[in-house]
Amino acid sequence: MLFKSWLITLINQLIENVNKKVVLVCGSGGVGKTTTAAAIAIKSAKLDRKTVVITIDPAARLAQALGLSNMTNEPNQVPTQPNLWAMQLDMKRTFDDLVTRIASPEKANQILNNSFYQTLATTFSGTQEYMAMEKLGELIDRDEWDLIVVDTPPSRSALDFLDAPARLSLFLNGKLARFLMNSGRSGITKILSAGFSIFATTVGKILGNQVLQDASKFIALFDDVFGGFQQRATKTYQVLKDPQSAFIVVATPESAALKEADFFLKRLADDGMPIVGLIVNRCARKPAAISIRESETLLENTEETNARTILNLHIANVRTYRQQQLLLKERKIDLAVEESSEDLSDPQMLANLLS
Repeated sequence: MLFKSWLITLINQLIENVNKKVVLVCGSGGVGKTTTAAAIAIKSAKLDRKTVVITIDPAARLAQALGLSNMTNEPNQVPTQPNLWAMQLDMKRTFDDLVTRIASPEKANQILNNSFYQTLATTFSGTQEYMAMEKLGELIDRDEWDLIVVDTPPSRSALDFLDAPARLSLFLNGKLARFLMNSGRSGITKILSAGFSIFATTVGKILGNQVLQDASKFIALFDDVFGGFQQRATKTYQVLKDPQSAFIVVATPESAALKEADFFLKRLADDGMPIVGLIVNRCARKPAAISIRESETLLENTEETNARTILNLHIANVRTYRQQQLLLKERKIDLAVEESSEDLSDPQMLANLLS
């Protein structure tokens, strides 16, 4: 991983700044996002800041990066790192806990046992991202941590994470939800409007009457607690826009990854989110000052196996370096980098580079 020297300084200042409470590491899949998040958390812990790192990604990459066999939905201390806790979002458990906290015991029991809710809490698109917003809000409200580091899912899903409050409101205020809410309160068969009767029949055929009835009951029950959900999500969203938060975007010097990073950075800027910078990972090191033509001439004049291997690797590196530099120049990304011979796929080594 190659960093601008000023970016190293900037990240260190970010970690050392006691007014910074939340760092979100974003990027497309496979760019080193989780390694970066883990390294920032490790460095923060080494500075005696009580730090928790949470992954929203259901894959177990953060646990692997920290050398853990597994993680749970609650912060657990990392044995090898004093001051560091780690956790992985459990969507269903987070949803259950939220319902239990916000609803009355009787209503919570009805919601938790509703089959439509059980499906919503485990499989519906957007639930993962909304529950991530809820869990982050919970960690912030607990006020136990000097720094919260969030390893977000790949960029497009990370946008779903930011959009969670608005999407939930849109769903619960939409025509289908209002219809289900009304039918849940009065009963499907008691809706007298001919138009609604036709609509109910059509929806019933598509979803099945039992599913429709369960959904109606759930929406009617959920209506009373929706305000609490919406308020909490909106509050957390506002924290993310506050200067106490910071976004770091990670990419690789490849067209698709940089395009995704550009898209995400623009969206963050449009939303007024506090952006720290862009990390371009896995850049080729600047090659030795031997041209491809000179290397090919040397290849023609040697039969020694090791020498030929080194020359071929050098030629490949020169080509990769040139391609990457051209791509970065086209996107106006100037990499005056600080190089390291360490294996920076290891977050511990990356944390050392930040020292």
